[in-house]
Amino acid sequence: MTQKFIIAAIAGLLASGAAAQQNLQVQTSTQSGGFSFGYMNDNWTQKLPEMTNGELTVEFLPIGSVMPRNETPDGVAAGVLSGDLTSIAYFSGRNPAFAILGDLIAGYDTPQQVQQFCREGGGAEALQELWNATLPGLIHVVGCGAVSKEALVSTVPIRSIEDLQGLKIRSPEGLAATVFRKAGASPSNIPFAEVFTSLEKGVVDAADASAYVNNDQNGFHQIAPYPLYPGIHSMAVHQFTINKRLWDGLSPEAQAGLEKWYYAAYADLLAALDAEDKSLVERDKADPEIEVIDWAQEDRDAFRAVAVEAWEETAAKSPEASAALDAHLAFMTKIGLLN
Repeated sequence: MTQKFIIAAIAGLLASGAAAQQNLQVQTSTQSGGFSFGYMNDNWTQKLPEMTNGELTVEFLPIGSVMPRNETPDGVAAGVLSGDLTSIAYFSGRNPAFAILGDLIAGYDTPQQVQQFCREGGGAEALQELWNATLPGLIHVVGCGAVSKEALVSTVPIRSIEDLQGLKIRSPEGLAATVFRKAGASPSNIPFAEVFTSLEKGVVDAADASAYVNNDQNGFHQIAPYPLYPGIHSMAVHQFTINKRLWDGLSPEAQAGLEKWYYAAYADLLAALDAEDKSLVERDKADPEIEVIDWAQEDRDAFRAVAVEAWEETAAKSPEASAALDAHLAFMTKIGLLN
């Protein structure tokens, strides 16, 4: 009798544990065939259960699969999505602070610095405060970070800041578009899925698209043989958020494990992307049909000066944007990027 009782109790506990397991459905800002999407699926989805004591699994969904890319927070808040792993800059229309936190154009030297800002320098806390003001009590920020400094693809050579004058360039809405406009270019917000056709048909001359590896996978260099690498502008910052009620229902161990999992995954993805980018760049430098362009430091400095003007103008548009820029500036001063 006792043995049967013990067996039944164990079975009940196992059933309870199985019922408590939560599968996170997370919409991303990458296409299903993209390098980052595949890498996270292949290398990190299976690690989440073991890092959260079996409480969590995760399913990544490609961009636009459930809802438009700029509406994922509403889906997370409503519980339609468990979370999102997506570009913060998509939400610049809600508050210019999202532009400041989403991509401080020409601000940081490396994506590692951006990850440090998010994890240790107040970045994630600043983003949480922003979501608290935007969708109060509905979204929890697990973390944020960048994984690459994006490369430009171009159908014409852009060898200096002067070559941006009159350039038709695809650029996301927000701060990036402001910086390009100040530098003399003509930005337009074209969906990523339309970049290839827009370059091919001459709708744009160049595109702020993605990391070198993603540009290569999408065949951009076939029609835009003047890539800029290392990039001059963007390190898109992604947020990893989940529904607040879902977060509150997790054990403290699962909460800590989820945060640790995210930052470990993003550090690993960063290293993988960097290695892949460098390998492809060396290959393309040997191709007579492709000219990989690396700007001189004086042009990079001039572009940064243009960007600083845009930062300050954007920060003046709302108290939250001003606070977001202050967080960046404090961290950048601390690590020696600013005097």
